[in-house]
Amino acid sequence: MPHTETPGTEADPAPRLRWWTELPLILLVYACYSAGRLLARGDVAGAVDHGLALLRAEKALYLNFEHPLNRLFTREPWIGIPADFWYASLHYLVTPALLVWLFRSRAVRYRAARTWLMTSTLIGLIGFTLLPTCPPRLLDASHGFVDTMAQYSSYGWWGGAASAPRGMGDMTNQYAAMPSLHVGWALWCGVILWRHGGTRLTKAAGVAYPLITTIVVMGTANHYFLDAVAGAAVMGAGLLLAPVVMRTADRVKARFVPRVAPVPADTSAAGSSIVSAGCQTSAGERIPRQRESRFGAGAEPSASPKDAGDGAPAAAR
Repeated sequence: MPHTETPGTEADPAPRLRWWTELPLILLVYACYSAGRLLARGDVAGAVDHGLALLRAEKALYLNFEHPLNRLFTREPWIGIPADFWYASLHYLVTPALLVWLFRSRAVRYRAARTWLMTSTLIGLIGFTLLPTCPPRLLDASHGFVDTMAQYSSYGWWGGAASAPRGMGDMTNQYAAMPSLHVGWALWCGVILWRHGGTRLTKAAGVAYPLITTIVVMGTANHYFLDAVAGAAVMGAGLLLAPVVMRTADRVKARFVPRVAPVPADTSAAGSSIVSAGCQTSAGERIPRQRESRFGAGAEPSASPKDAGDGAPAAAR
């Protein structure tokens, strides 16, 4: 038996997200992320100590992939230069492009994906604050790392301050290496491409993009391998916390934003032909007593046409 709902009692549809509310929210989170990187500079000596501790831990675990990759990127410009462009640009292009694509084409999935990304970004900001870490490229040269961004700076817009444009190095925190949100955001992009891309090419891009980004951040000496691991862990934590964040946001919105109750439809006259004041309409009438106004009182035509003449057809019997 088909299910029918009484008009006016249907379930309220999910609120539709609007770009003019989404854009300020995303810009606000990114502004907090950028400001946090500036404010969480910490003690340089402490940041260097944290970086060396990570390097020692990696060597003890035989996870020191940075040195061979960095030597390769330094020795081969055809690898190092594209890697620098990858590091300096895709981080800021691919992620917002996928957000816009989700918003326009996969609106049902957008809110959860956006909340996951923002929650993870804020967790990463906490990591920058609590554990300022010197990246490999800023360690003393005796540790064997070369800053490829500085080496190939004549090919791009960046200087010696990682991906920051020339002259703007003081506007970024170069000791925000742990966790690597380059890797974290790339992992988010990879999952989105894999789950919602729909083609083999997009699924392949979903696998390749975070893997190449992980290689790039180590080969350019901007991050340790453990920074990349921490970036993936931050995204995992954000994924687990995203449903909680959305439920909390819904409760806050329900408490402080008034809802307009749906007005039930008036169904009292749905099954009756009564128009007003007890008057009824007959078939073919638009208003009560329409026939009286046309023929006058007692002048309604009879069922058999007596005065129609000899040529008129007889009424059906």
